[in-house]
Amino acid sequence: MTPPRRERRLPGADVGDPERLYVITGGPDGAERASLDLVTMIVAREAPSPTVPPEQAAILRLCGAPLSVAELSAYLRLPFSVVTALLTDLLTTDLVESRAPVARAALPDRSLLEAVMHGLQKL
Repeated sequence: MTPPRRERRLPGADVGDPERLYVITGGPDGAERASLDLVTMIVAREAPSPTVPPEQAAILRLCGAPLSVAELSAYLRLPFSVVTALLTDLLTTDLVESRAPVARAALPDRSLLEAVMHGLQKL
């Protein structure tokens, strides 16, 4: 009995053919895309309606809780540029909201933390 063979996946094999991606994004319409980067957080404002295209409906379902554009791209297995085009359409129709990522607060000085730690140990 021979073990099952694993097929080797080529990078970008999940993306699909270029014609499909062209149809998903609606082609080059000359409109400006929203300025989104990989860490921009996306939150859905509404549930998807029956008239929303399937890829955009998937984004709306995924974004019930905030997700980054990078996470959306990974979950949908679509290139970043395609997800950006889809999100631009959703942003213009106010179905999603984009938020800047939450920045980490600056860490306090190490010497201050050590002084607090030593003070607590003396109690």
